[in-house]
Amino acid sequence: MTRDKDKDKGKDKGKGKSSGSAARGDLKGKAYEKELRKLQGRLCQLQEWVKAKGHRVIIVFEGRDAAGKGGVIKAITERVSPRIFRLVALPAPSDREKTQMYLQRYMQHFPAAGEIVIFDRSWYNRAGVEYVMGFCTKEQHRRFLELCPVVERYIADGGIQLIKIWLEVSDKEQKRRFEARVEDPIRQWKLSPMDLPSRSRWFDYSRARDMMLDATDTEHAPWYIMRSDDKKRARLNCIRHILDAIPYKVLPREKVKIPKRSMKRAYDDQAPLAKRKFIREAY
Repeated sequence: MTRDKDKDKGKDKGKGKSSGSAARGDLKGKAYEKELRKLQGRLCQLQEWVKAKGHRVIIVFEGRDAAGKGGVIKAITERVSPRIFRLVALPAPSDREKTQMYLQRYMQHFPAAGEIVIFDRSWYNRAGVEYVMGFCTKEQHRRFLELCPVVERYIADGGIQLIKIWLEVSDKEQKRRFEARVEDPIRQWKLSPMDLPSRSRWFDYSRARDMMLDATDTEHAPWYIMRSDDKKRARLNCIRHILDAIPYKVLPREKVKIPKRSMKRAYDDQAPLAKRKFIREAY
């Protein structure tokens, strides 16, 4: 039994074209939740196939600050097994890691059979924030853009499927999200030291993006751009893209019968808890 193919698949394809979500208005909560649940169900089917077939996948998420990577990743991972969908979000390199080959600390997290590894930021840090903010030299940046397609060819030839997604947020929407982070106490933790410089250096990041895409958008590891001003639509479109990109099949599941509770050696198992400390039921 193969996946259902949506009738409108591919209608909005085209490089550089917006999906037109702004013209369609806001996606209502119930409609969004219903579609999200359906897609998350298909992700669960995907993970069963990946596990059974020993497939290996890397999904790379990149994009501007406040582009919505965290929300997209959460929508992907919240209903699946973390043992199959592994999230990797590396901190700044240690002094020891700075002396290693640049890609070395990422490669140790690559998937084994039956795993999908999601990189929230990746080796493409060198093409973006490191280059723009001066954390690497121009020669290191040039060398990275030269060698990255070679390494990704090696990854693909080794049997790992590489899916690369760039989230593109508009100037106006990024500004609005940054302002929300400043004002909202539950979002203030999202405001990193790199966020404010990224606002003032918008076009530097745009040029770095363009150079990255020119050098690394290859046939064996293509980039896919996703507009993310509309967070809900971005999450749905991204999950659907991943499902379309991996040629999985729905596997049959054995019927499960829940066993009855055995009454052998039965006792009042709640009585011993009466003298223990309980959390106050405030709600």
